Amino acid sequence: MNAPVVTRSRLYTTAELEVLIDVMADQVASWCRSRTDRPLVVIGILRRGAPLADRLTERLVQRHGVARPLRLDLRVKRYADDLTLMHPETRLDESPQLAAMDLADQRLLVVDDVLYSGHSMLKVVAHLAQKRPAEIRVATLVDRCVAHLPVHADVVGTRLQVAPGAIIECHIPPYEPEFDIELVQTGQPA
Repeated sequence: MNAPVVTRSRLYTTAELEVLIDVMADQVASWCRSRTDRPLVVIGILRRGAPLADRLTERLVQRHGVARPLRLDLRVKRYADDLTLMHPETRLDESPQLAAMDLADQRLLVVDDVLYSGHSMLKVVAHLAQKRPAEIRVATLVDRCVAHLPVHADVVGTRLQVAPGAIIECHIPPYEPEFDIELVQTGQPA
């Protein structure tokens, strides 16, 4: 039996993604300037949302003079990288540091790599809302524009409408050697 044909197409190079991160930082900085009365906390969704949150935080500090926000991470898992459903109920694991934090009246920015169906982000926002923040905003590098739930990203690097079976792979150091985005499609064997 022949294996399915896998096609990879690079959609964004490192240089192009650095420009997107700058644009995202511009949007977040605008929001930050409008509410200087509340501390900003940047929460990265592990795995790839965490290094994106680091990049975005550095841009906010270096390019826009935003006071260095508190950086936390949250582990959320529903899908494997190949979109295989791993957990029918989205799994959220909070670090002891985040669990002990008083986030009341603070501005939260949640950062992830891809917004897909919305299940994971809805779980995150609902969980964080219980901590009574003043605001919760969502930033994502890629919005696939197919969320099934009333969830959206406030800050989006790019919107990619691709076929349902296609996979958007965000390669983000330190998990991959190069910062880029690929489209992976599986077809019938020749």
